[in-house]
Amino acid sequence: MKIFTLLSTLGLTVATVLASGSSIAEPNTPKQEAMRVLDEFMLAFNARDEAAWLATLHFPHVRVASGETRLDATPEAMMSSFDFEQFAKRFNWHHSAWLSREVVQSGPDKVHVVVRFARYDGEGATTAEFDSLYIVARREGRWGVVGRSSFAP
Repeated sequence: MKIFTLLSTLGLTVATVLASGSSIAEPNTPKQEAMRVLDEFMLAFNARDEAAWLATLHFPHVRVASGETRLDATPEAMMSSFDFEQFAKRFNWHHSAWLSREVVQSGPDKVHVVVRFARYDGEGATTAEFDSLYIVARREGRWGVVGRSSFAP
């Protein structure tokens, strides 16, 4: 009787998953993984959560912006020159948000995403909008942002 109950429960679970359009065995596509990483990147950045933000990145990490190319070999190297509180003061920044994200190239282990994001002050007013290119890649089984080219300072 217990086996019948177990099989019935399993059958209902599988039927529920299939009816919802989800798949147990089907992995996310590279495009879906890239968008997930970008969502996590923005959530962590807005929360000023250093560990969570760094977890969305791969190292070495490259950023092309403000007329220079910066290559940070490690998370410690990146954070040695970045401080969330100083960033907030410098740009009157409270939070940021994606305005648009478009995958322009995609392969099994790398996705190029053209983004537009806005920065907002504490009142919710837009202080700036910027276009960027984010490169998201899978390395050692984990998706993360490898590099960014931005018109943002």
